[in-house]
Amino acid sequence: MTTTTQAITQTAGMLRPILTTAFLGTFLLFVAGFSSPDTLHASTHDTRHATGFPCH
Repeated sequence: MTTTTQAITQTAGMLRPILTTAFLGTFLLFVAGFSSPDTLHASTHDTRHATGFPCH
């Protein structure tokens, strides 16, 4: 009597989070690289105030 076992890999389930992370990372780098520093500061400043974190 022999028993055969097989390993099941879930590579298809990992593809979506990997692609989403790569897209968001590329998007953030693009936005940070091509927007003016004043715009970045203002958006970060407003976000900190909206979430209740001190910024000064």
